[in-house]
Amino acid sequence: MIEHRSKDSLGRFDFGWLDTTHHFSFGEHYDPKRMGWGALRVWNDDEIAPGSGFPAHPHADMEIITYVREGAITHKDSLGNEGRTQAGDVQVMSAGSGIRHAEYNLEKDVTRIFQIWIHPKTRGGEPAWGAKPFPKGDRSGRFVTLASGLPGDEDALPIRTDARVAGATLKAGESTVYTLDASRHAYLVPASGEIEVNGVRASAGDGLAVTEETELRVTAISDSEIVLVDAA
Repeated sequence: MIEHRSKDSLGRFDFGWLDTTHHFSFGEHYDPKRMGWGALRVWNDDEIAPGSGFPAHPHADMEIITYVREGAITHKDSLGNEGRTQAGDVQVMSAGSGIRHAEYNLEKDVTRIFQIWIHPKTRGGEPAWGAKPFPKGDRSGRFVTLASGLPGDEDALPIRTDARVAGATLKAGESTVYTLDASRHAYLVPASGEIEVNGVRASAGDGLAVTEETELRVTAISDSEIVLVDAA
């Protein structure tokens, strides 16, 4: 089963410095039918104005993955970590028992990110942060695992949850296949372009919520960049 969720059906808020779209209930957006998808709790599509961002605030018991689509995001947290993650790269934060962090766009242009929250397998634990480059060329024509808590994904950024975050870039007409267990929940969003997944089309910013499927054949209608979460 694949449910197409058009971008127009999602929660959208423009705060001036932040133009954000929520795939699930978050902040001022509440949709009782979209409180998450399996262990996936949040998928926000954020456009952050230059010289602005999220001031220091706390988190606990959540795995937070930031996929930078355009520009760069600068991170600073209460553990003393600081880092700049640029377009195509990924950062992860295991909030654990508690952490404070700030995220700013210190660039001259708009920064666009996907921020993804996934429930951890267990509560508590030492908080942690990390980032890693993922050249888009390495993802050409196939899915590459970016962050994962699943066995066999040791090259990805580690997260403390039974989930995987993967990305792919496809040229128009190209296809790739992602295999999953029918009991799991997958959620796909084209960051750009238009795709078809098992006959269901989605444009940039739309969401595809998947259950009871064992194989996803993803075909690019136009040049596309795709992010996928595979969660319990």
